[in-house]
Amino acid sequence: MSQSLPYPSAPAQSESRSVLAIPAFRKLWNSMAFSSFGDWLGLLATTALAQELSGGNYTKANFAIAGVFIVRLLPAVILGPLAGVIADRFDRRRLMIVCDILRFGLYLSIPLVGNYFWLYTATVLVESVTLFWSPAKEASVPNLVPKNKLESANQVTLLASYGTAPLAALIFSLLALVSKPLTDWLSPRYASSADMALYIDAISFLYTAYIVYQLKEIPKGPATKGAANENIGKALIQGFKFVNDNKIIRGLIFGMLGAFFAAGAVIGLARTFVGDLQAGDAAYGILFGSVFTGLALGISLGPKIFNQFSRRRLFGAALTISSIFLVLLALISNLVLAIGVTVLLGAFAGVSWVTGFTMLGLEVEDEVRGRTFAFVQSLIRISLVLVLAIAPVIAAAIGKHSFNVNGTKLEYNGAAFTMFFAGIIGTLVGIFSYRQMRDRPTISLWSDVMAAFRGELGGITGAIKTGIFISFEGGEGSGKSTQTELLKTYLESIGETVVLTREPGGTPIGVKLRKIVLDNETGVISPRAEALIYAADRANHVFSVIKPALDKGEVVITDRYLDSSIAYQGAGRILQPAEVARISRWATETLTPVLTVIMDLPAEIGLARLQSTDRIESEPLAFHERVRQEFLNLANVDPERYFVVDATQSKESIHAQIIERISVLPLLKINQKTKKSK
Repeated sequence: MSQSLPYPSAPAQSESRSVLAIPAFRKLWNSMAFSSFGDWLGLLATTALAQELSGGNYTKANFAIAGVFIVRLLPAVILGPLAGVIADRFDRRRLMIVCDILRFGLYLSIPLVGNYFWLYTATVLVESVTLFWSPAKEASVPNLVPKNKLESANQVTLLASYGTAPLAALIFSLLALVSKPLTDWLSPRYASSADMALYIDAISFLYTAYIVYQLKEIPKGPATKGAANENIGKALIQGFKFVNDNKIIRGLIFGMLGAFFAAGAVIGLARTFVGDLQAGDAAYGILFGSVFTGLALGISLGPKIFNQFSRRRLFGAALTISSIFLVLLALISNLVLAIGVTVLLGAFAGVSWVTGFTMLGLEVEDEVRGRTFAFVQSLIRISLVLVLAIAPVIAAAIGKHSFNVNGTKLEYNGAAFTMFFAGIIGTLVGIFSYRQMRDRPTISLWSDVMAAFRGELGGITGAIKTGIFISFEGGEGSGKSTQTELLKTYLESIGETVVLTREPGGTPIGVKLRKIVLDNETGVISPRAEALIYAADRANHVFSVIKPALDKGEVVITDRYLDSSIAYQGAGRILQPAEVARISRWATETLTPVLTVIMDLPAEIGLARLQSTDRIESEPLAFHERVRQEFLNLANVDPERYFVVDATQSKESIHAQIIERISVLPLLKINQKTKKSK
C-alpha cells in the first residue's frame, strides 16, 4: 500500500478532538481520509477487475491478482528515494493538487480501457504519483499544528490511513449488490462492481484535490526529506549491522517479517479464496473488511486488554495465535465461519503489529531508531513483493482438488493449501520469536493467562508515562535511602529533573499515616487494615506527587512502592500476596515503575544495622526473612522490571551497578552520557 508504516498507538479521545479542532489540519486530515479511502477502494476494485479479466481461468486469475499487488509495491521499492528527492524541490500544496488530479484521471481510465496492460500500467503510475504526494503531505503537517500536538496529529493520521479500509470494503460490497440491476440499462462492459468502485475512487481523488486547493495555510516551498525516503540499500546495510548484534530486536524483526509473510499470502490469495467458496465481489469486500476490522480492534483494544502482559512475550504469542487462525481459515469451506475467523486473525495480528512497533520505539536507542525503522520498512516491502509473487505461483501449481471423506465431497484448491502452509510458517516464526524474546523463562504463558483472569498479573507491566518512574525496595537496613539520594544526585548532574519521594510519608497525609503504621505506640493493627492504610497512602501519593511529575516528563524515584505491601503485608503478615497486590493496583490505577531496584540483604544483617526499631522493624526475624524471599520471588517472575543488587557490597559499588542498569532505560540524557563515557 502507499501508506507509510506509522507508530501504531491510538490517541486519547480528548487529544484527537483537540488536534482536529485546528481548522487547517482538519481540512488536511479530511483530504488524507478521502485519499486513503480511495486507495483502499482502488485496491479492491483493481484486484476484482484482474479476476474478471481472467475469464474464469484459475491459474490466470492467481497471477493477475498477484500482479496488481506487485505493481503497487514495486514503485515504493525502486523509486522511493528518487521520488522523495524530486518532491522536495516542488511547492507542497501545488504538488499535492497535481498528484490528486493525476490519480483521478488514471483511476478513471482503468475501467474505460479495460485490459491487463493498462490495468498494470495505470496502477504503477498511480503508486509512482503517490510517492510524490506522501512526502508533501508529511512535510505539511508540522506547519499546521503546534509542536506539542504533533504526536496526536500523527496518531489521527494513522486512523485516517487505516480506519477507512472497512468503510471501503463495505462500499465495495454494496456496489457488488447494485451493479447487477445497473447492467439492465447500462452496458455490462462499464457497469461491473469493480468499474463502479473505480469511478468512485477517481472522484474521491478529485475531491481531495479540491480540499487541498482550499488549504492556503500550507506554506510555499519544498517538503522536508523524511526517513521513509532513505535509500533502501543503505538502510538495509546500516540496519542489519545493528539488528545482528541485538537478540531482542533480531527476534522482533524476524517475527514482524513472519507476520507480513502470512499477511501477504492472505492478501494475495483472498480474491481467489473467496471464489473457491463460490462467492463473488460482495463476499470479497466483506472478507477484506473483516481483516481490517479485526486489525483495528487489535490495535485499539489490544493494549488495553493485554496491558498486564510483558510486551516481549505478548508479541510472539499474538503472532502465533494469529497464524493458527490462518491455518483454520484455510481449512474452512463456509463463508460465514471464514469471516468470523478472519476477524479474529486480524485482531491478533493487530495486537502483534502494535506491540512490535511499540517495542521498536522503546527497545531501540534513539540514535539508531530511524535507520532501524527504515530497515524494517524496507524488509517488509521486499518480503511482501516476494510473497505476492510466489504465493500465486504455488496456488496455481497446486490447482483445484476434490476429496471424498465418508461420502462427503470436499474441495480444497491452491489458495487454501498455500494459506495453510503460510499459517504453519507464521506459527513457527511466532514460536521462534516468543522463545527468542522470552523475558520470564521460569514462568509459563499459561500461568500468566490464568493470573490475568484472576487479576493478579497487573504488577508486571503498567501504563507508559511521559516521565520515568523508578522504585527502590528491600528489607530493613538494606541502604535504600542512601542509594536513592546517590541516584538523584547523579541524574541531576546530567540534566534530569528528579523528584525523590518515599512511602509512607511522601505527602502531608502520608506523614500522618506513617506515624500510625510505624509508631510503636500504635500497637497491634489488623493485617488487612494495615494493608488498606498503606494502599490509601499510596493512592494519594500517586495522585498528588508521582503522576503530576511523570506527566511533566520528570524522573520520579520512590523509596518503597506497591512491592513493599506485597512483601510486608502479603508474605510478612501471611496474607495472600495476590490480594494485597490487587488492592494496590486499584489504588494506583495500575501505575507501575519502569524499573524496581531490590536491595537484597540477609534479614539478620539488615536488622543489626538499625540503631532503633519501629513497629514493623520490631517484628521477629522469620517475618523479615519472609519479606526478603517475597522480594526475590517478584524479581524472579519479572526480571525485565526488577534489578536485584547484592546490598552487602560497598555503597560505591552498588551505585555503579545501578547507574549501569539505569543507562539502558529510554532516558536520552542518560544514554548520551553513557555513550560519551565509552
